[in-house]
Amino acid sequence: MKSNKRSMLFTVLAVGALTVSAAASAAPPKRGDSTYQQELAVCGHNQQDRAACIREAGAARQAAAQGGLTSAPDYRANALARCGLQQPADRAACEARVLGSMGNTTASVDGSVMGGGVIRESVTTTVVPLPAPAPVMEPQPMPMPRPMPAPMR
Repeated sequence: MKSNKRSMLFTVLAVGALTVSAAASAAPPKRGDSTYQQELAVCGHNQQDRAACIREAGAARQAAAQGGLTSAPDYRANALARCGLQQPADRAACEARVLGSMGNTTASVDGSVMGGGVIRESVTTTVVPLPAPAPVMEPQPMPMPRPMPAPMR
């Protein structure tokens, strides 16, 4: 009888465990799980150490579950705010580097963060006016040479 009760108890526990695991797998994914899966898929395919990538993805998932992650910061507004600290003469060139080409300034971006840095370059074309031409003077006729006086005797 005792062994019958034990087997019945184990059966009930096993069915309970199966029910709990089935309910857990049917539960909707937690907030941040799809992003976590996407980040894990990138690990090993970028220049970052795989273990560090997995740790960062897990930390981001945990922060998202706690409501600690917000949307990405507005880097453009931050860069423009830094341009506001420049001297007025340099401010337009700074804004052109941040915003791209504008007016008579062309801007380019080269490099990547993973490659070591992003280099921003802007080239401003300035047209320098030619100096005013000197006034043209009419040529003056050359005076006629005077005749030489006759020698004295």
